[in-house]
Amino acid sequence: MRFGHPSDQQLRAIFHHELEEVLAGRGPRTCTGLDDDTSQALWAISEAEAGDREALAAAAYRAFAGQLDGSNAARWHADLESWFEEREQRRRMT
Repeated sequence: MRFGHPSDQQLRAIFHHELEEVLAGRGPRTCTGLDDDTSQALWAISEAEAGDREALAAAAYRAFAGQLDGSNAARWHADLESWFEEREQRRRMT
């Protein structure tokens, strides 16, 4: 069992392993430390036809880069904040 968050080096190893797995037609594992955007990109590859998988790898690399640079998390937090603001505005209108 892993405790805490994996390091960037560990995440890179996990990502490359998972990418190899999905390119081979296997599904990605869960609870790897990869974020939702990266996991969704890996799932898209695993669900694609064999001839289309390689073309989707670039999207997985972009998603993973967003995890490492924090832009995926920043977007997620901004979306969540927006959701709360919209919810509060609707509550005030009723």
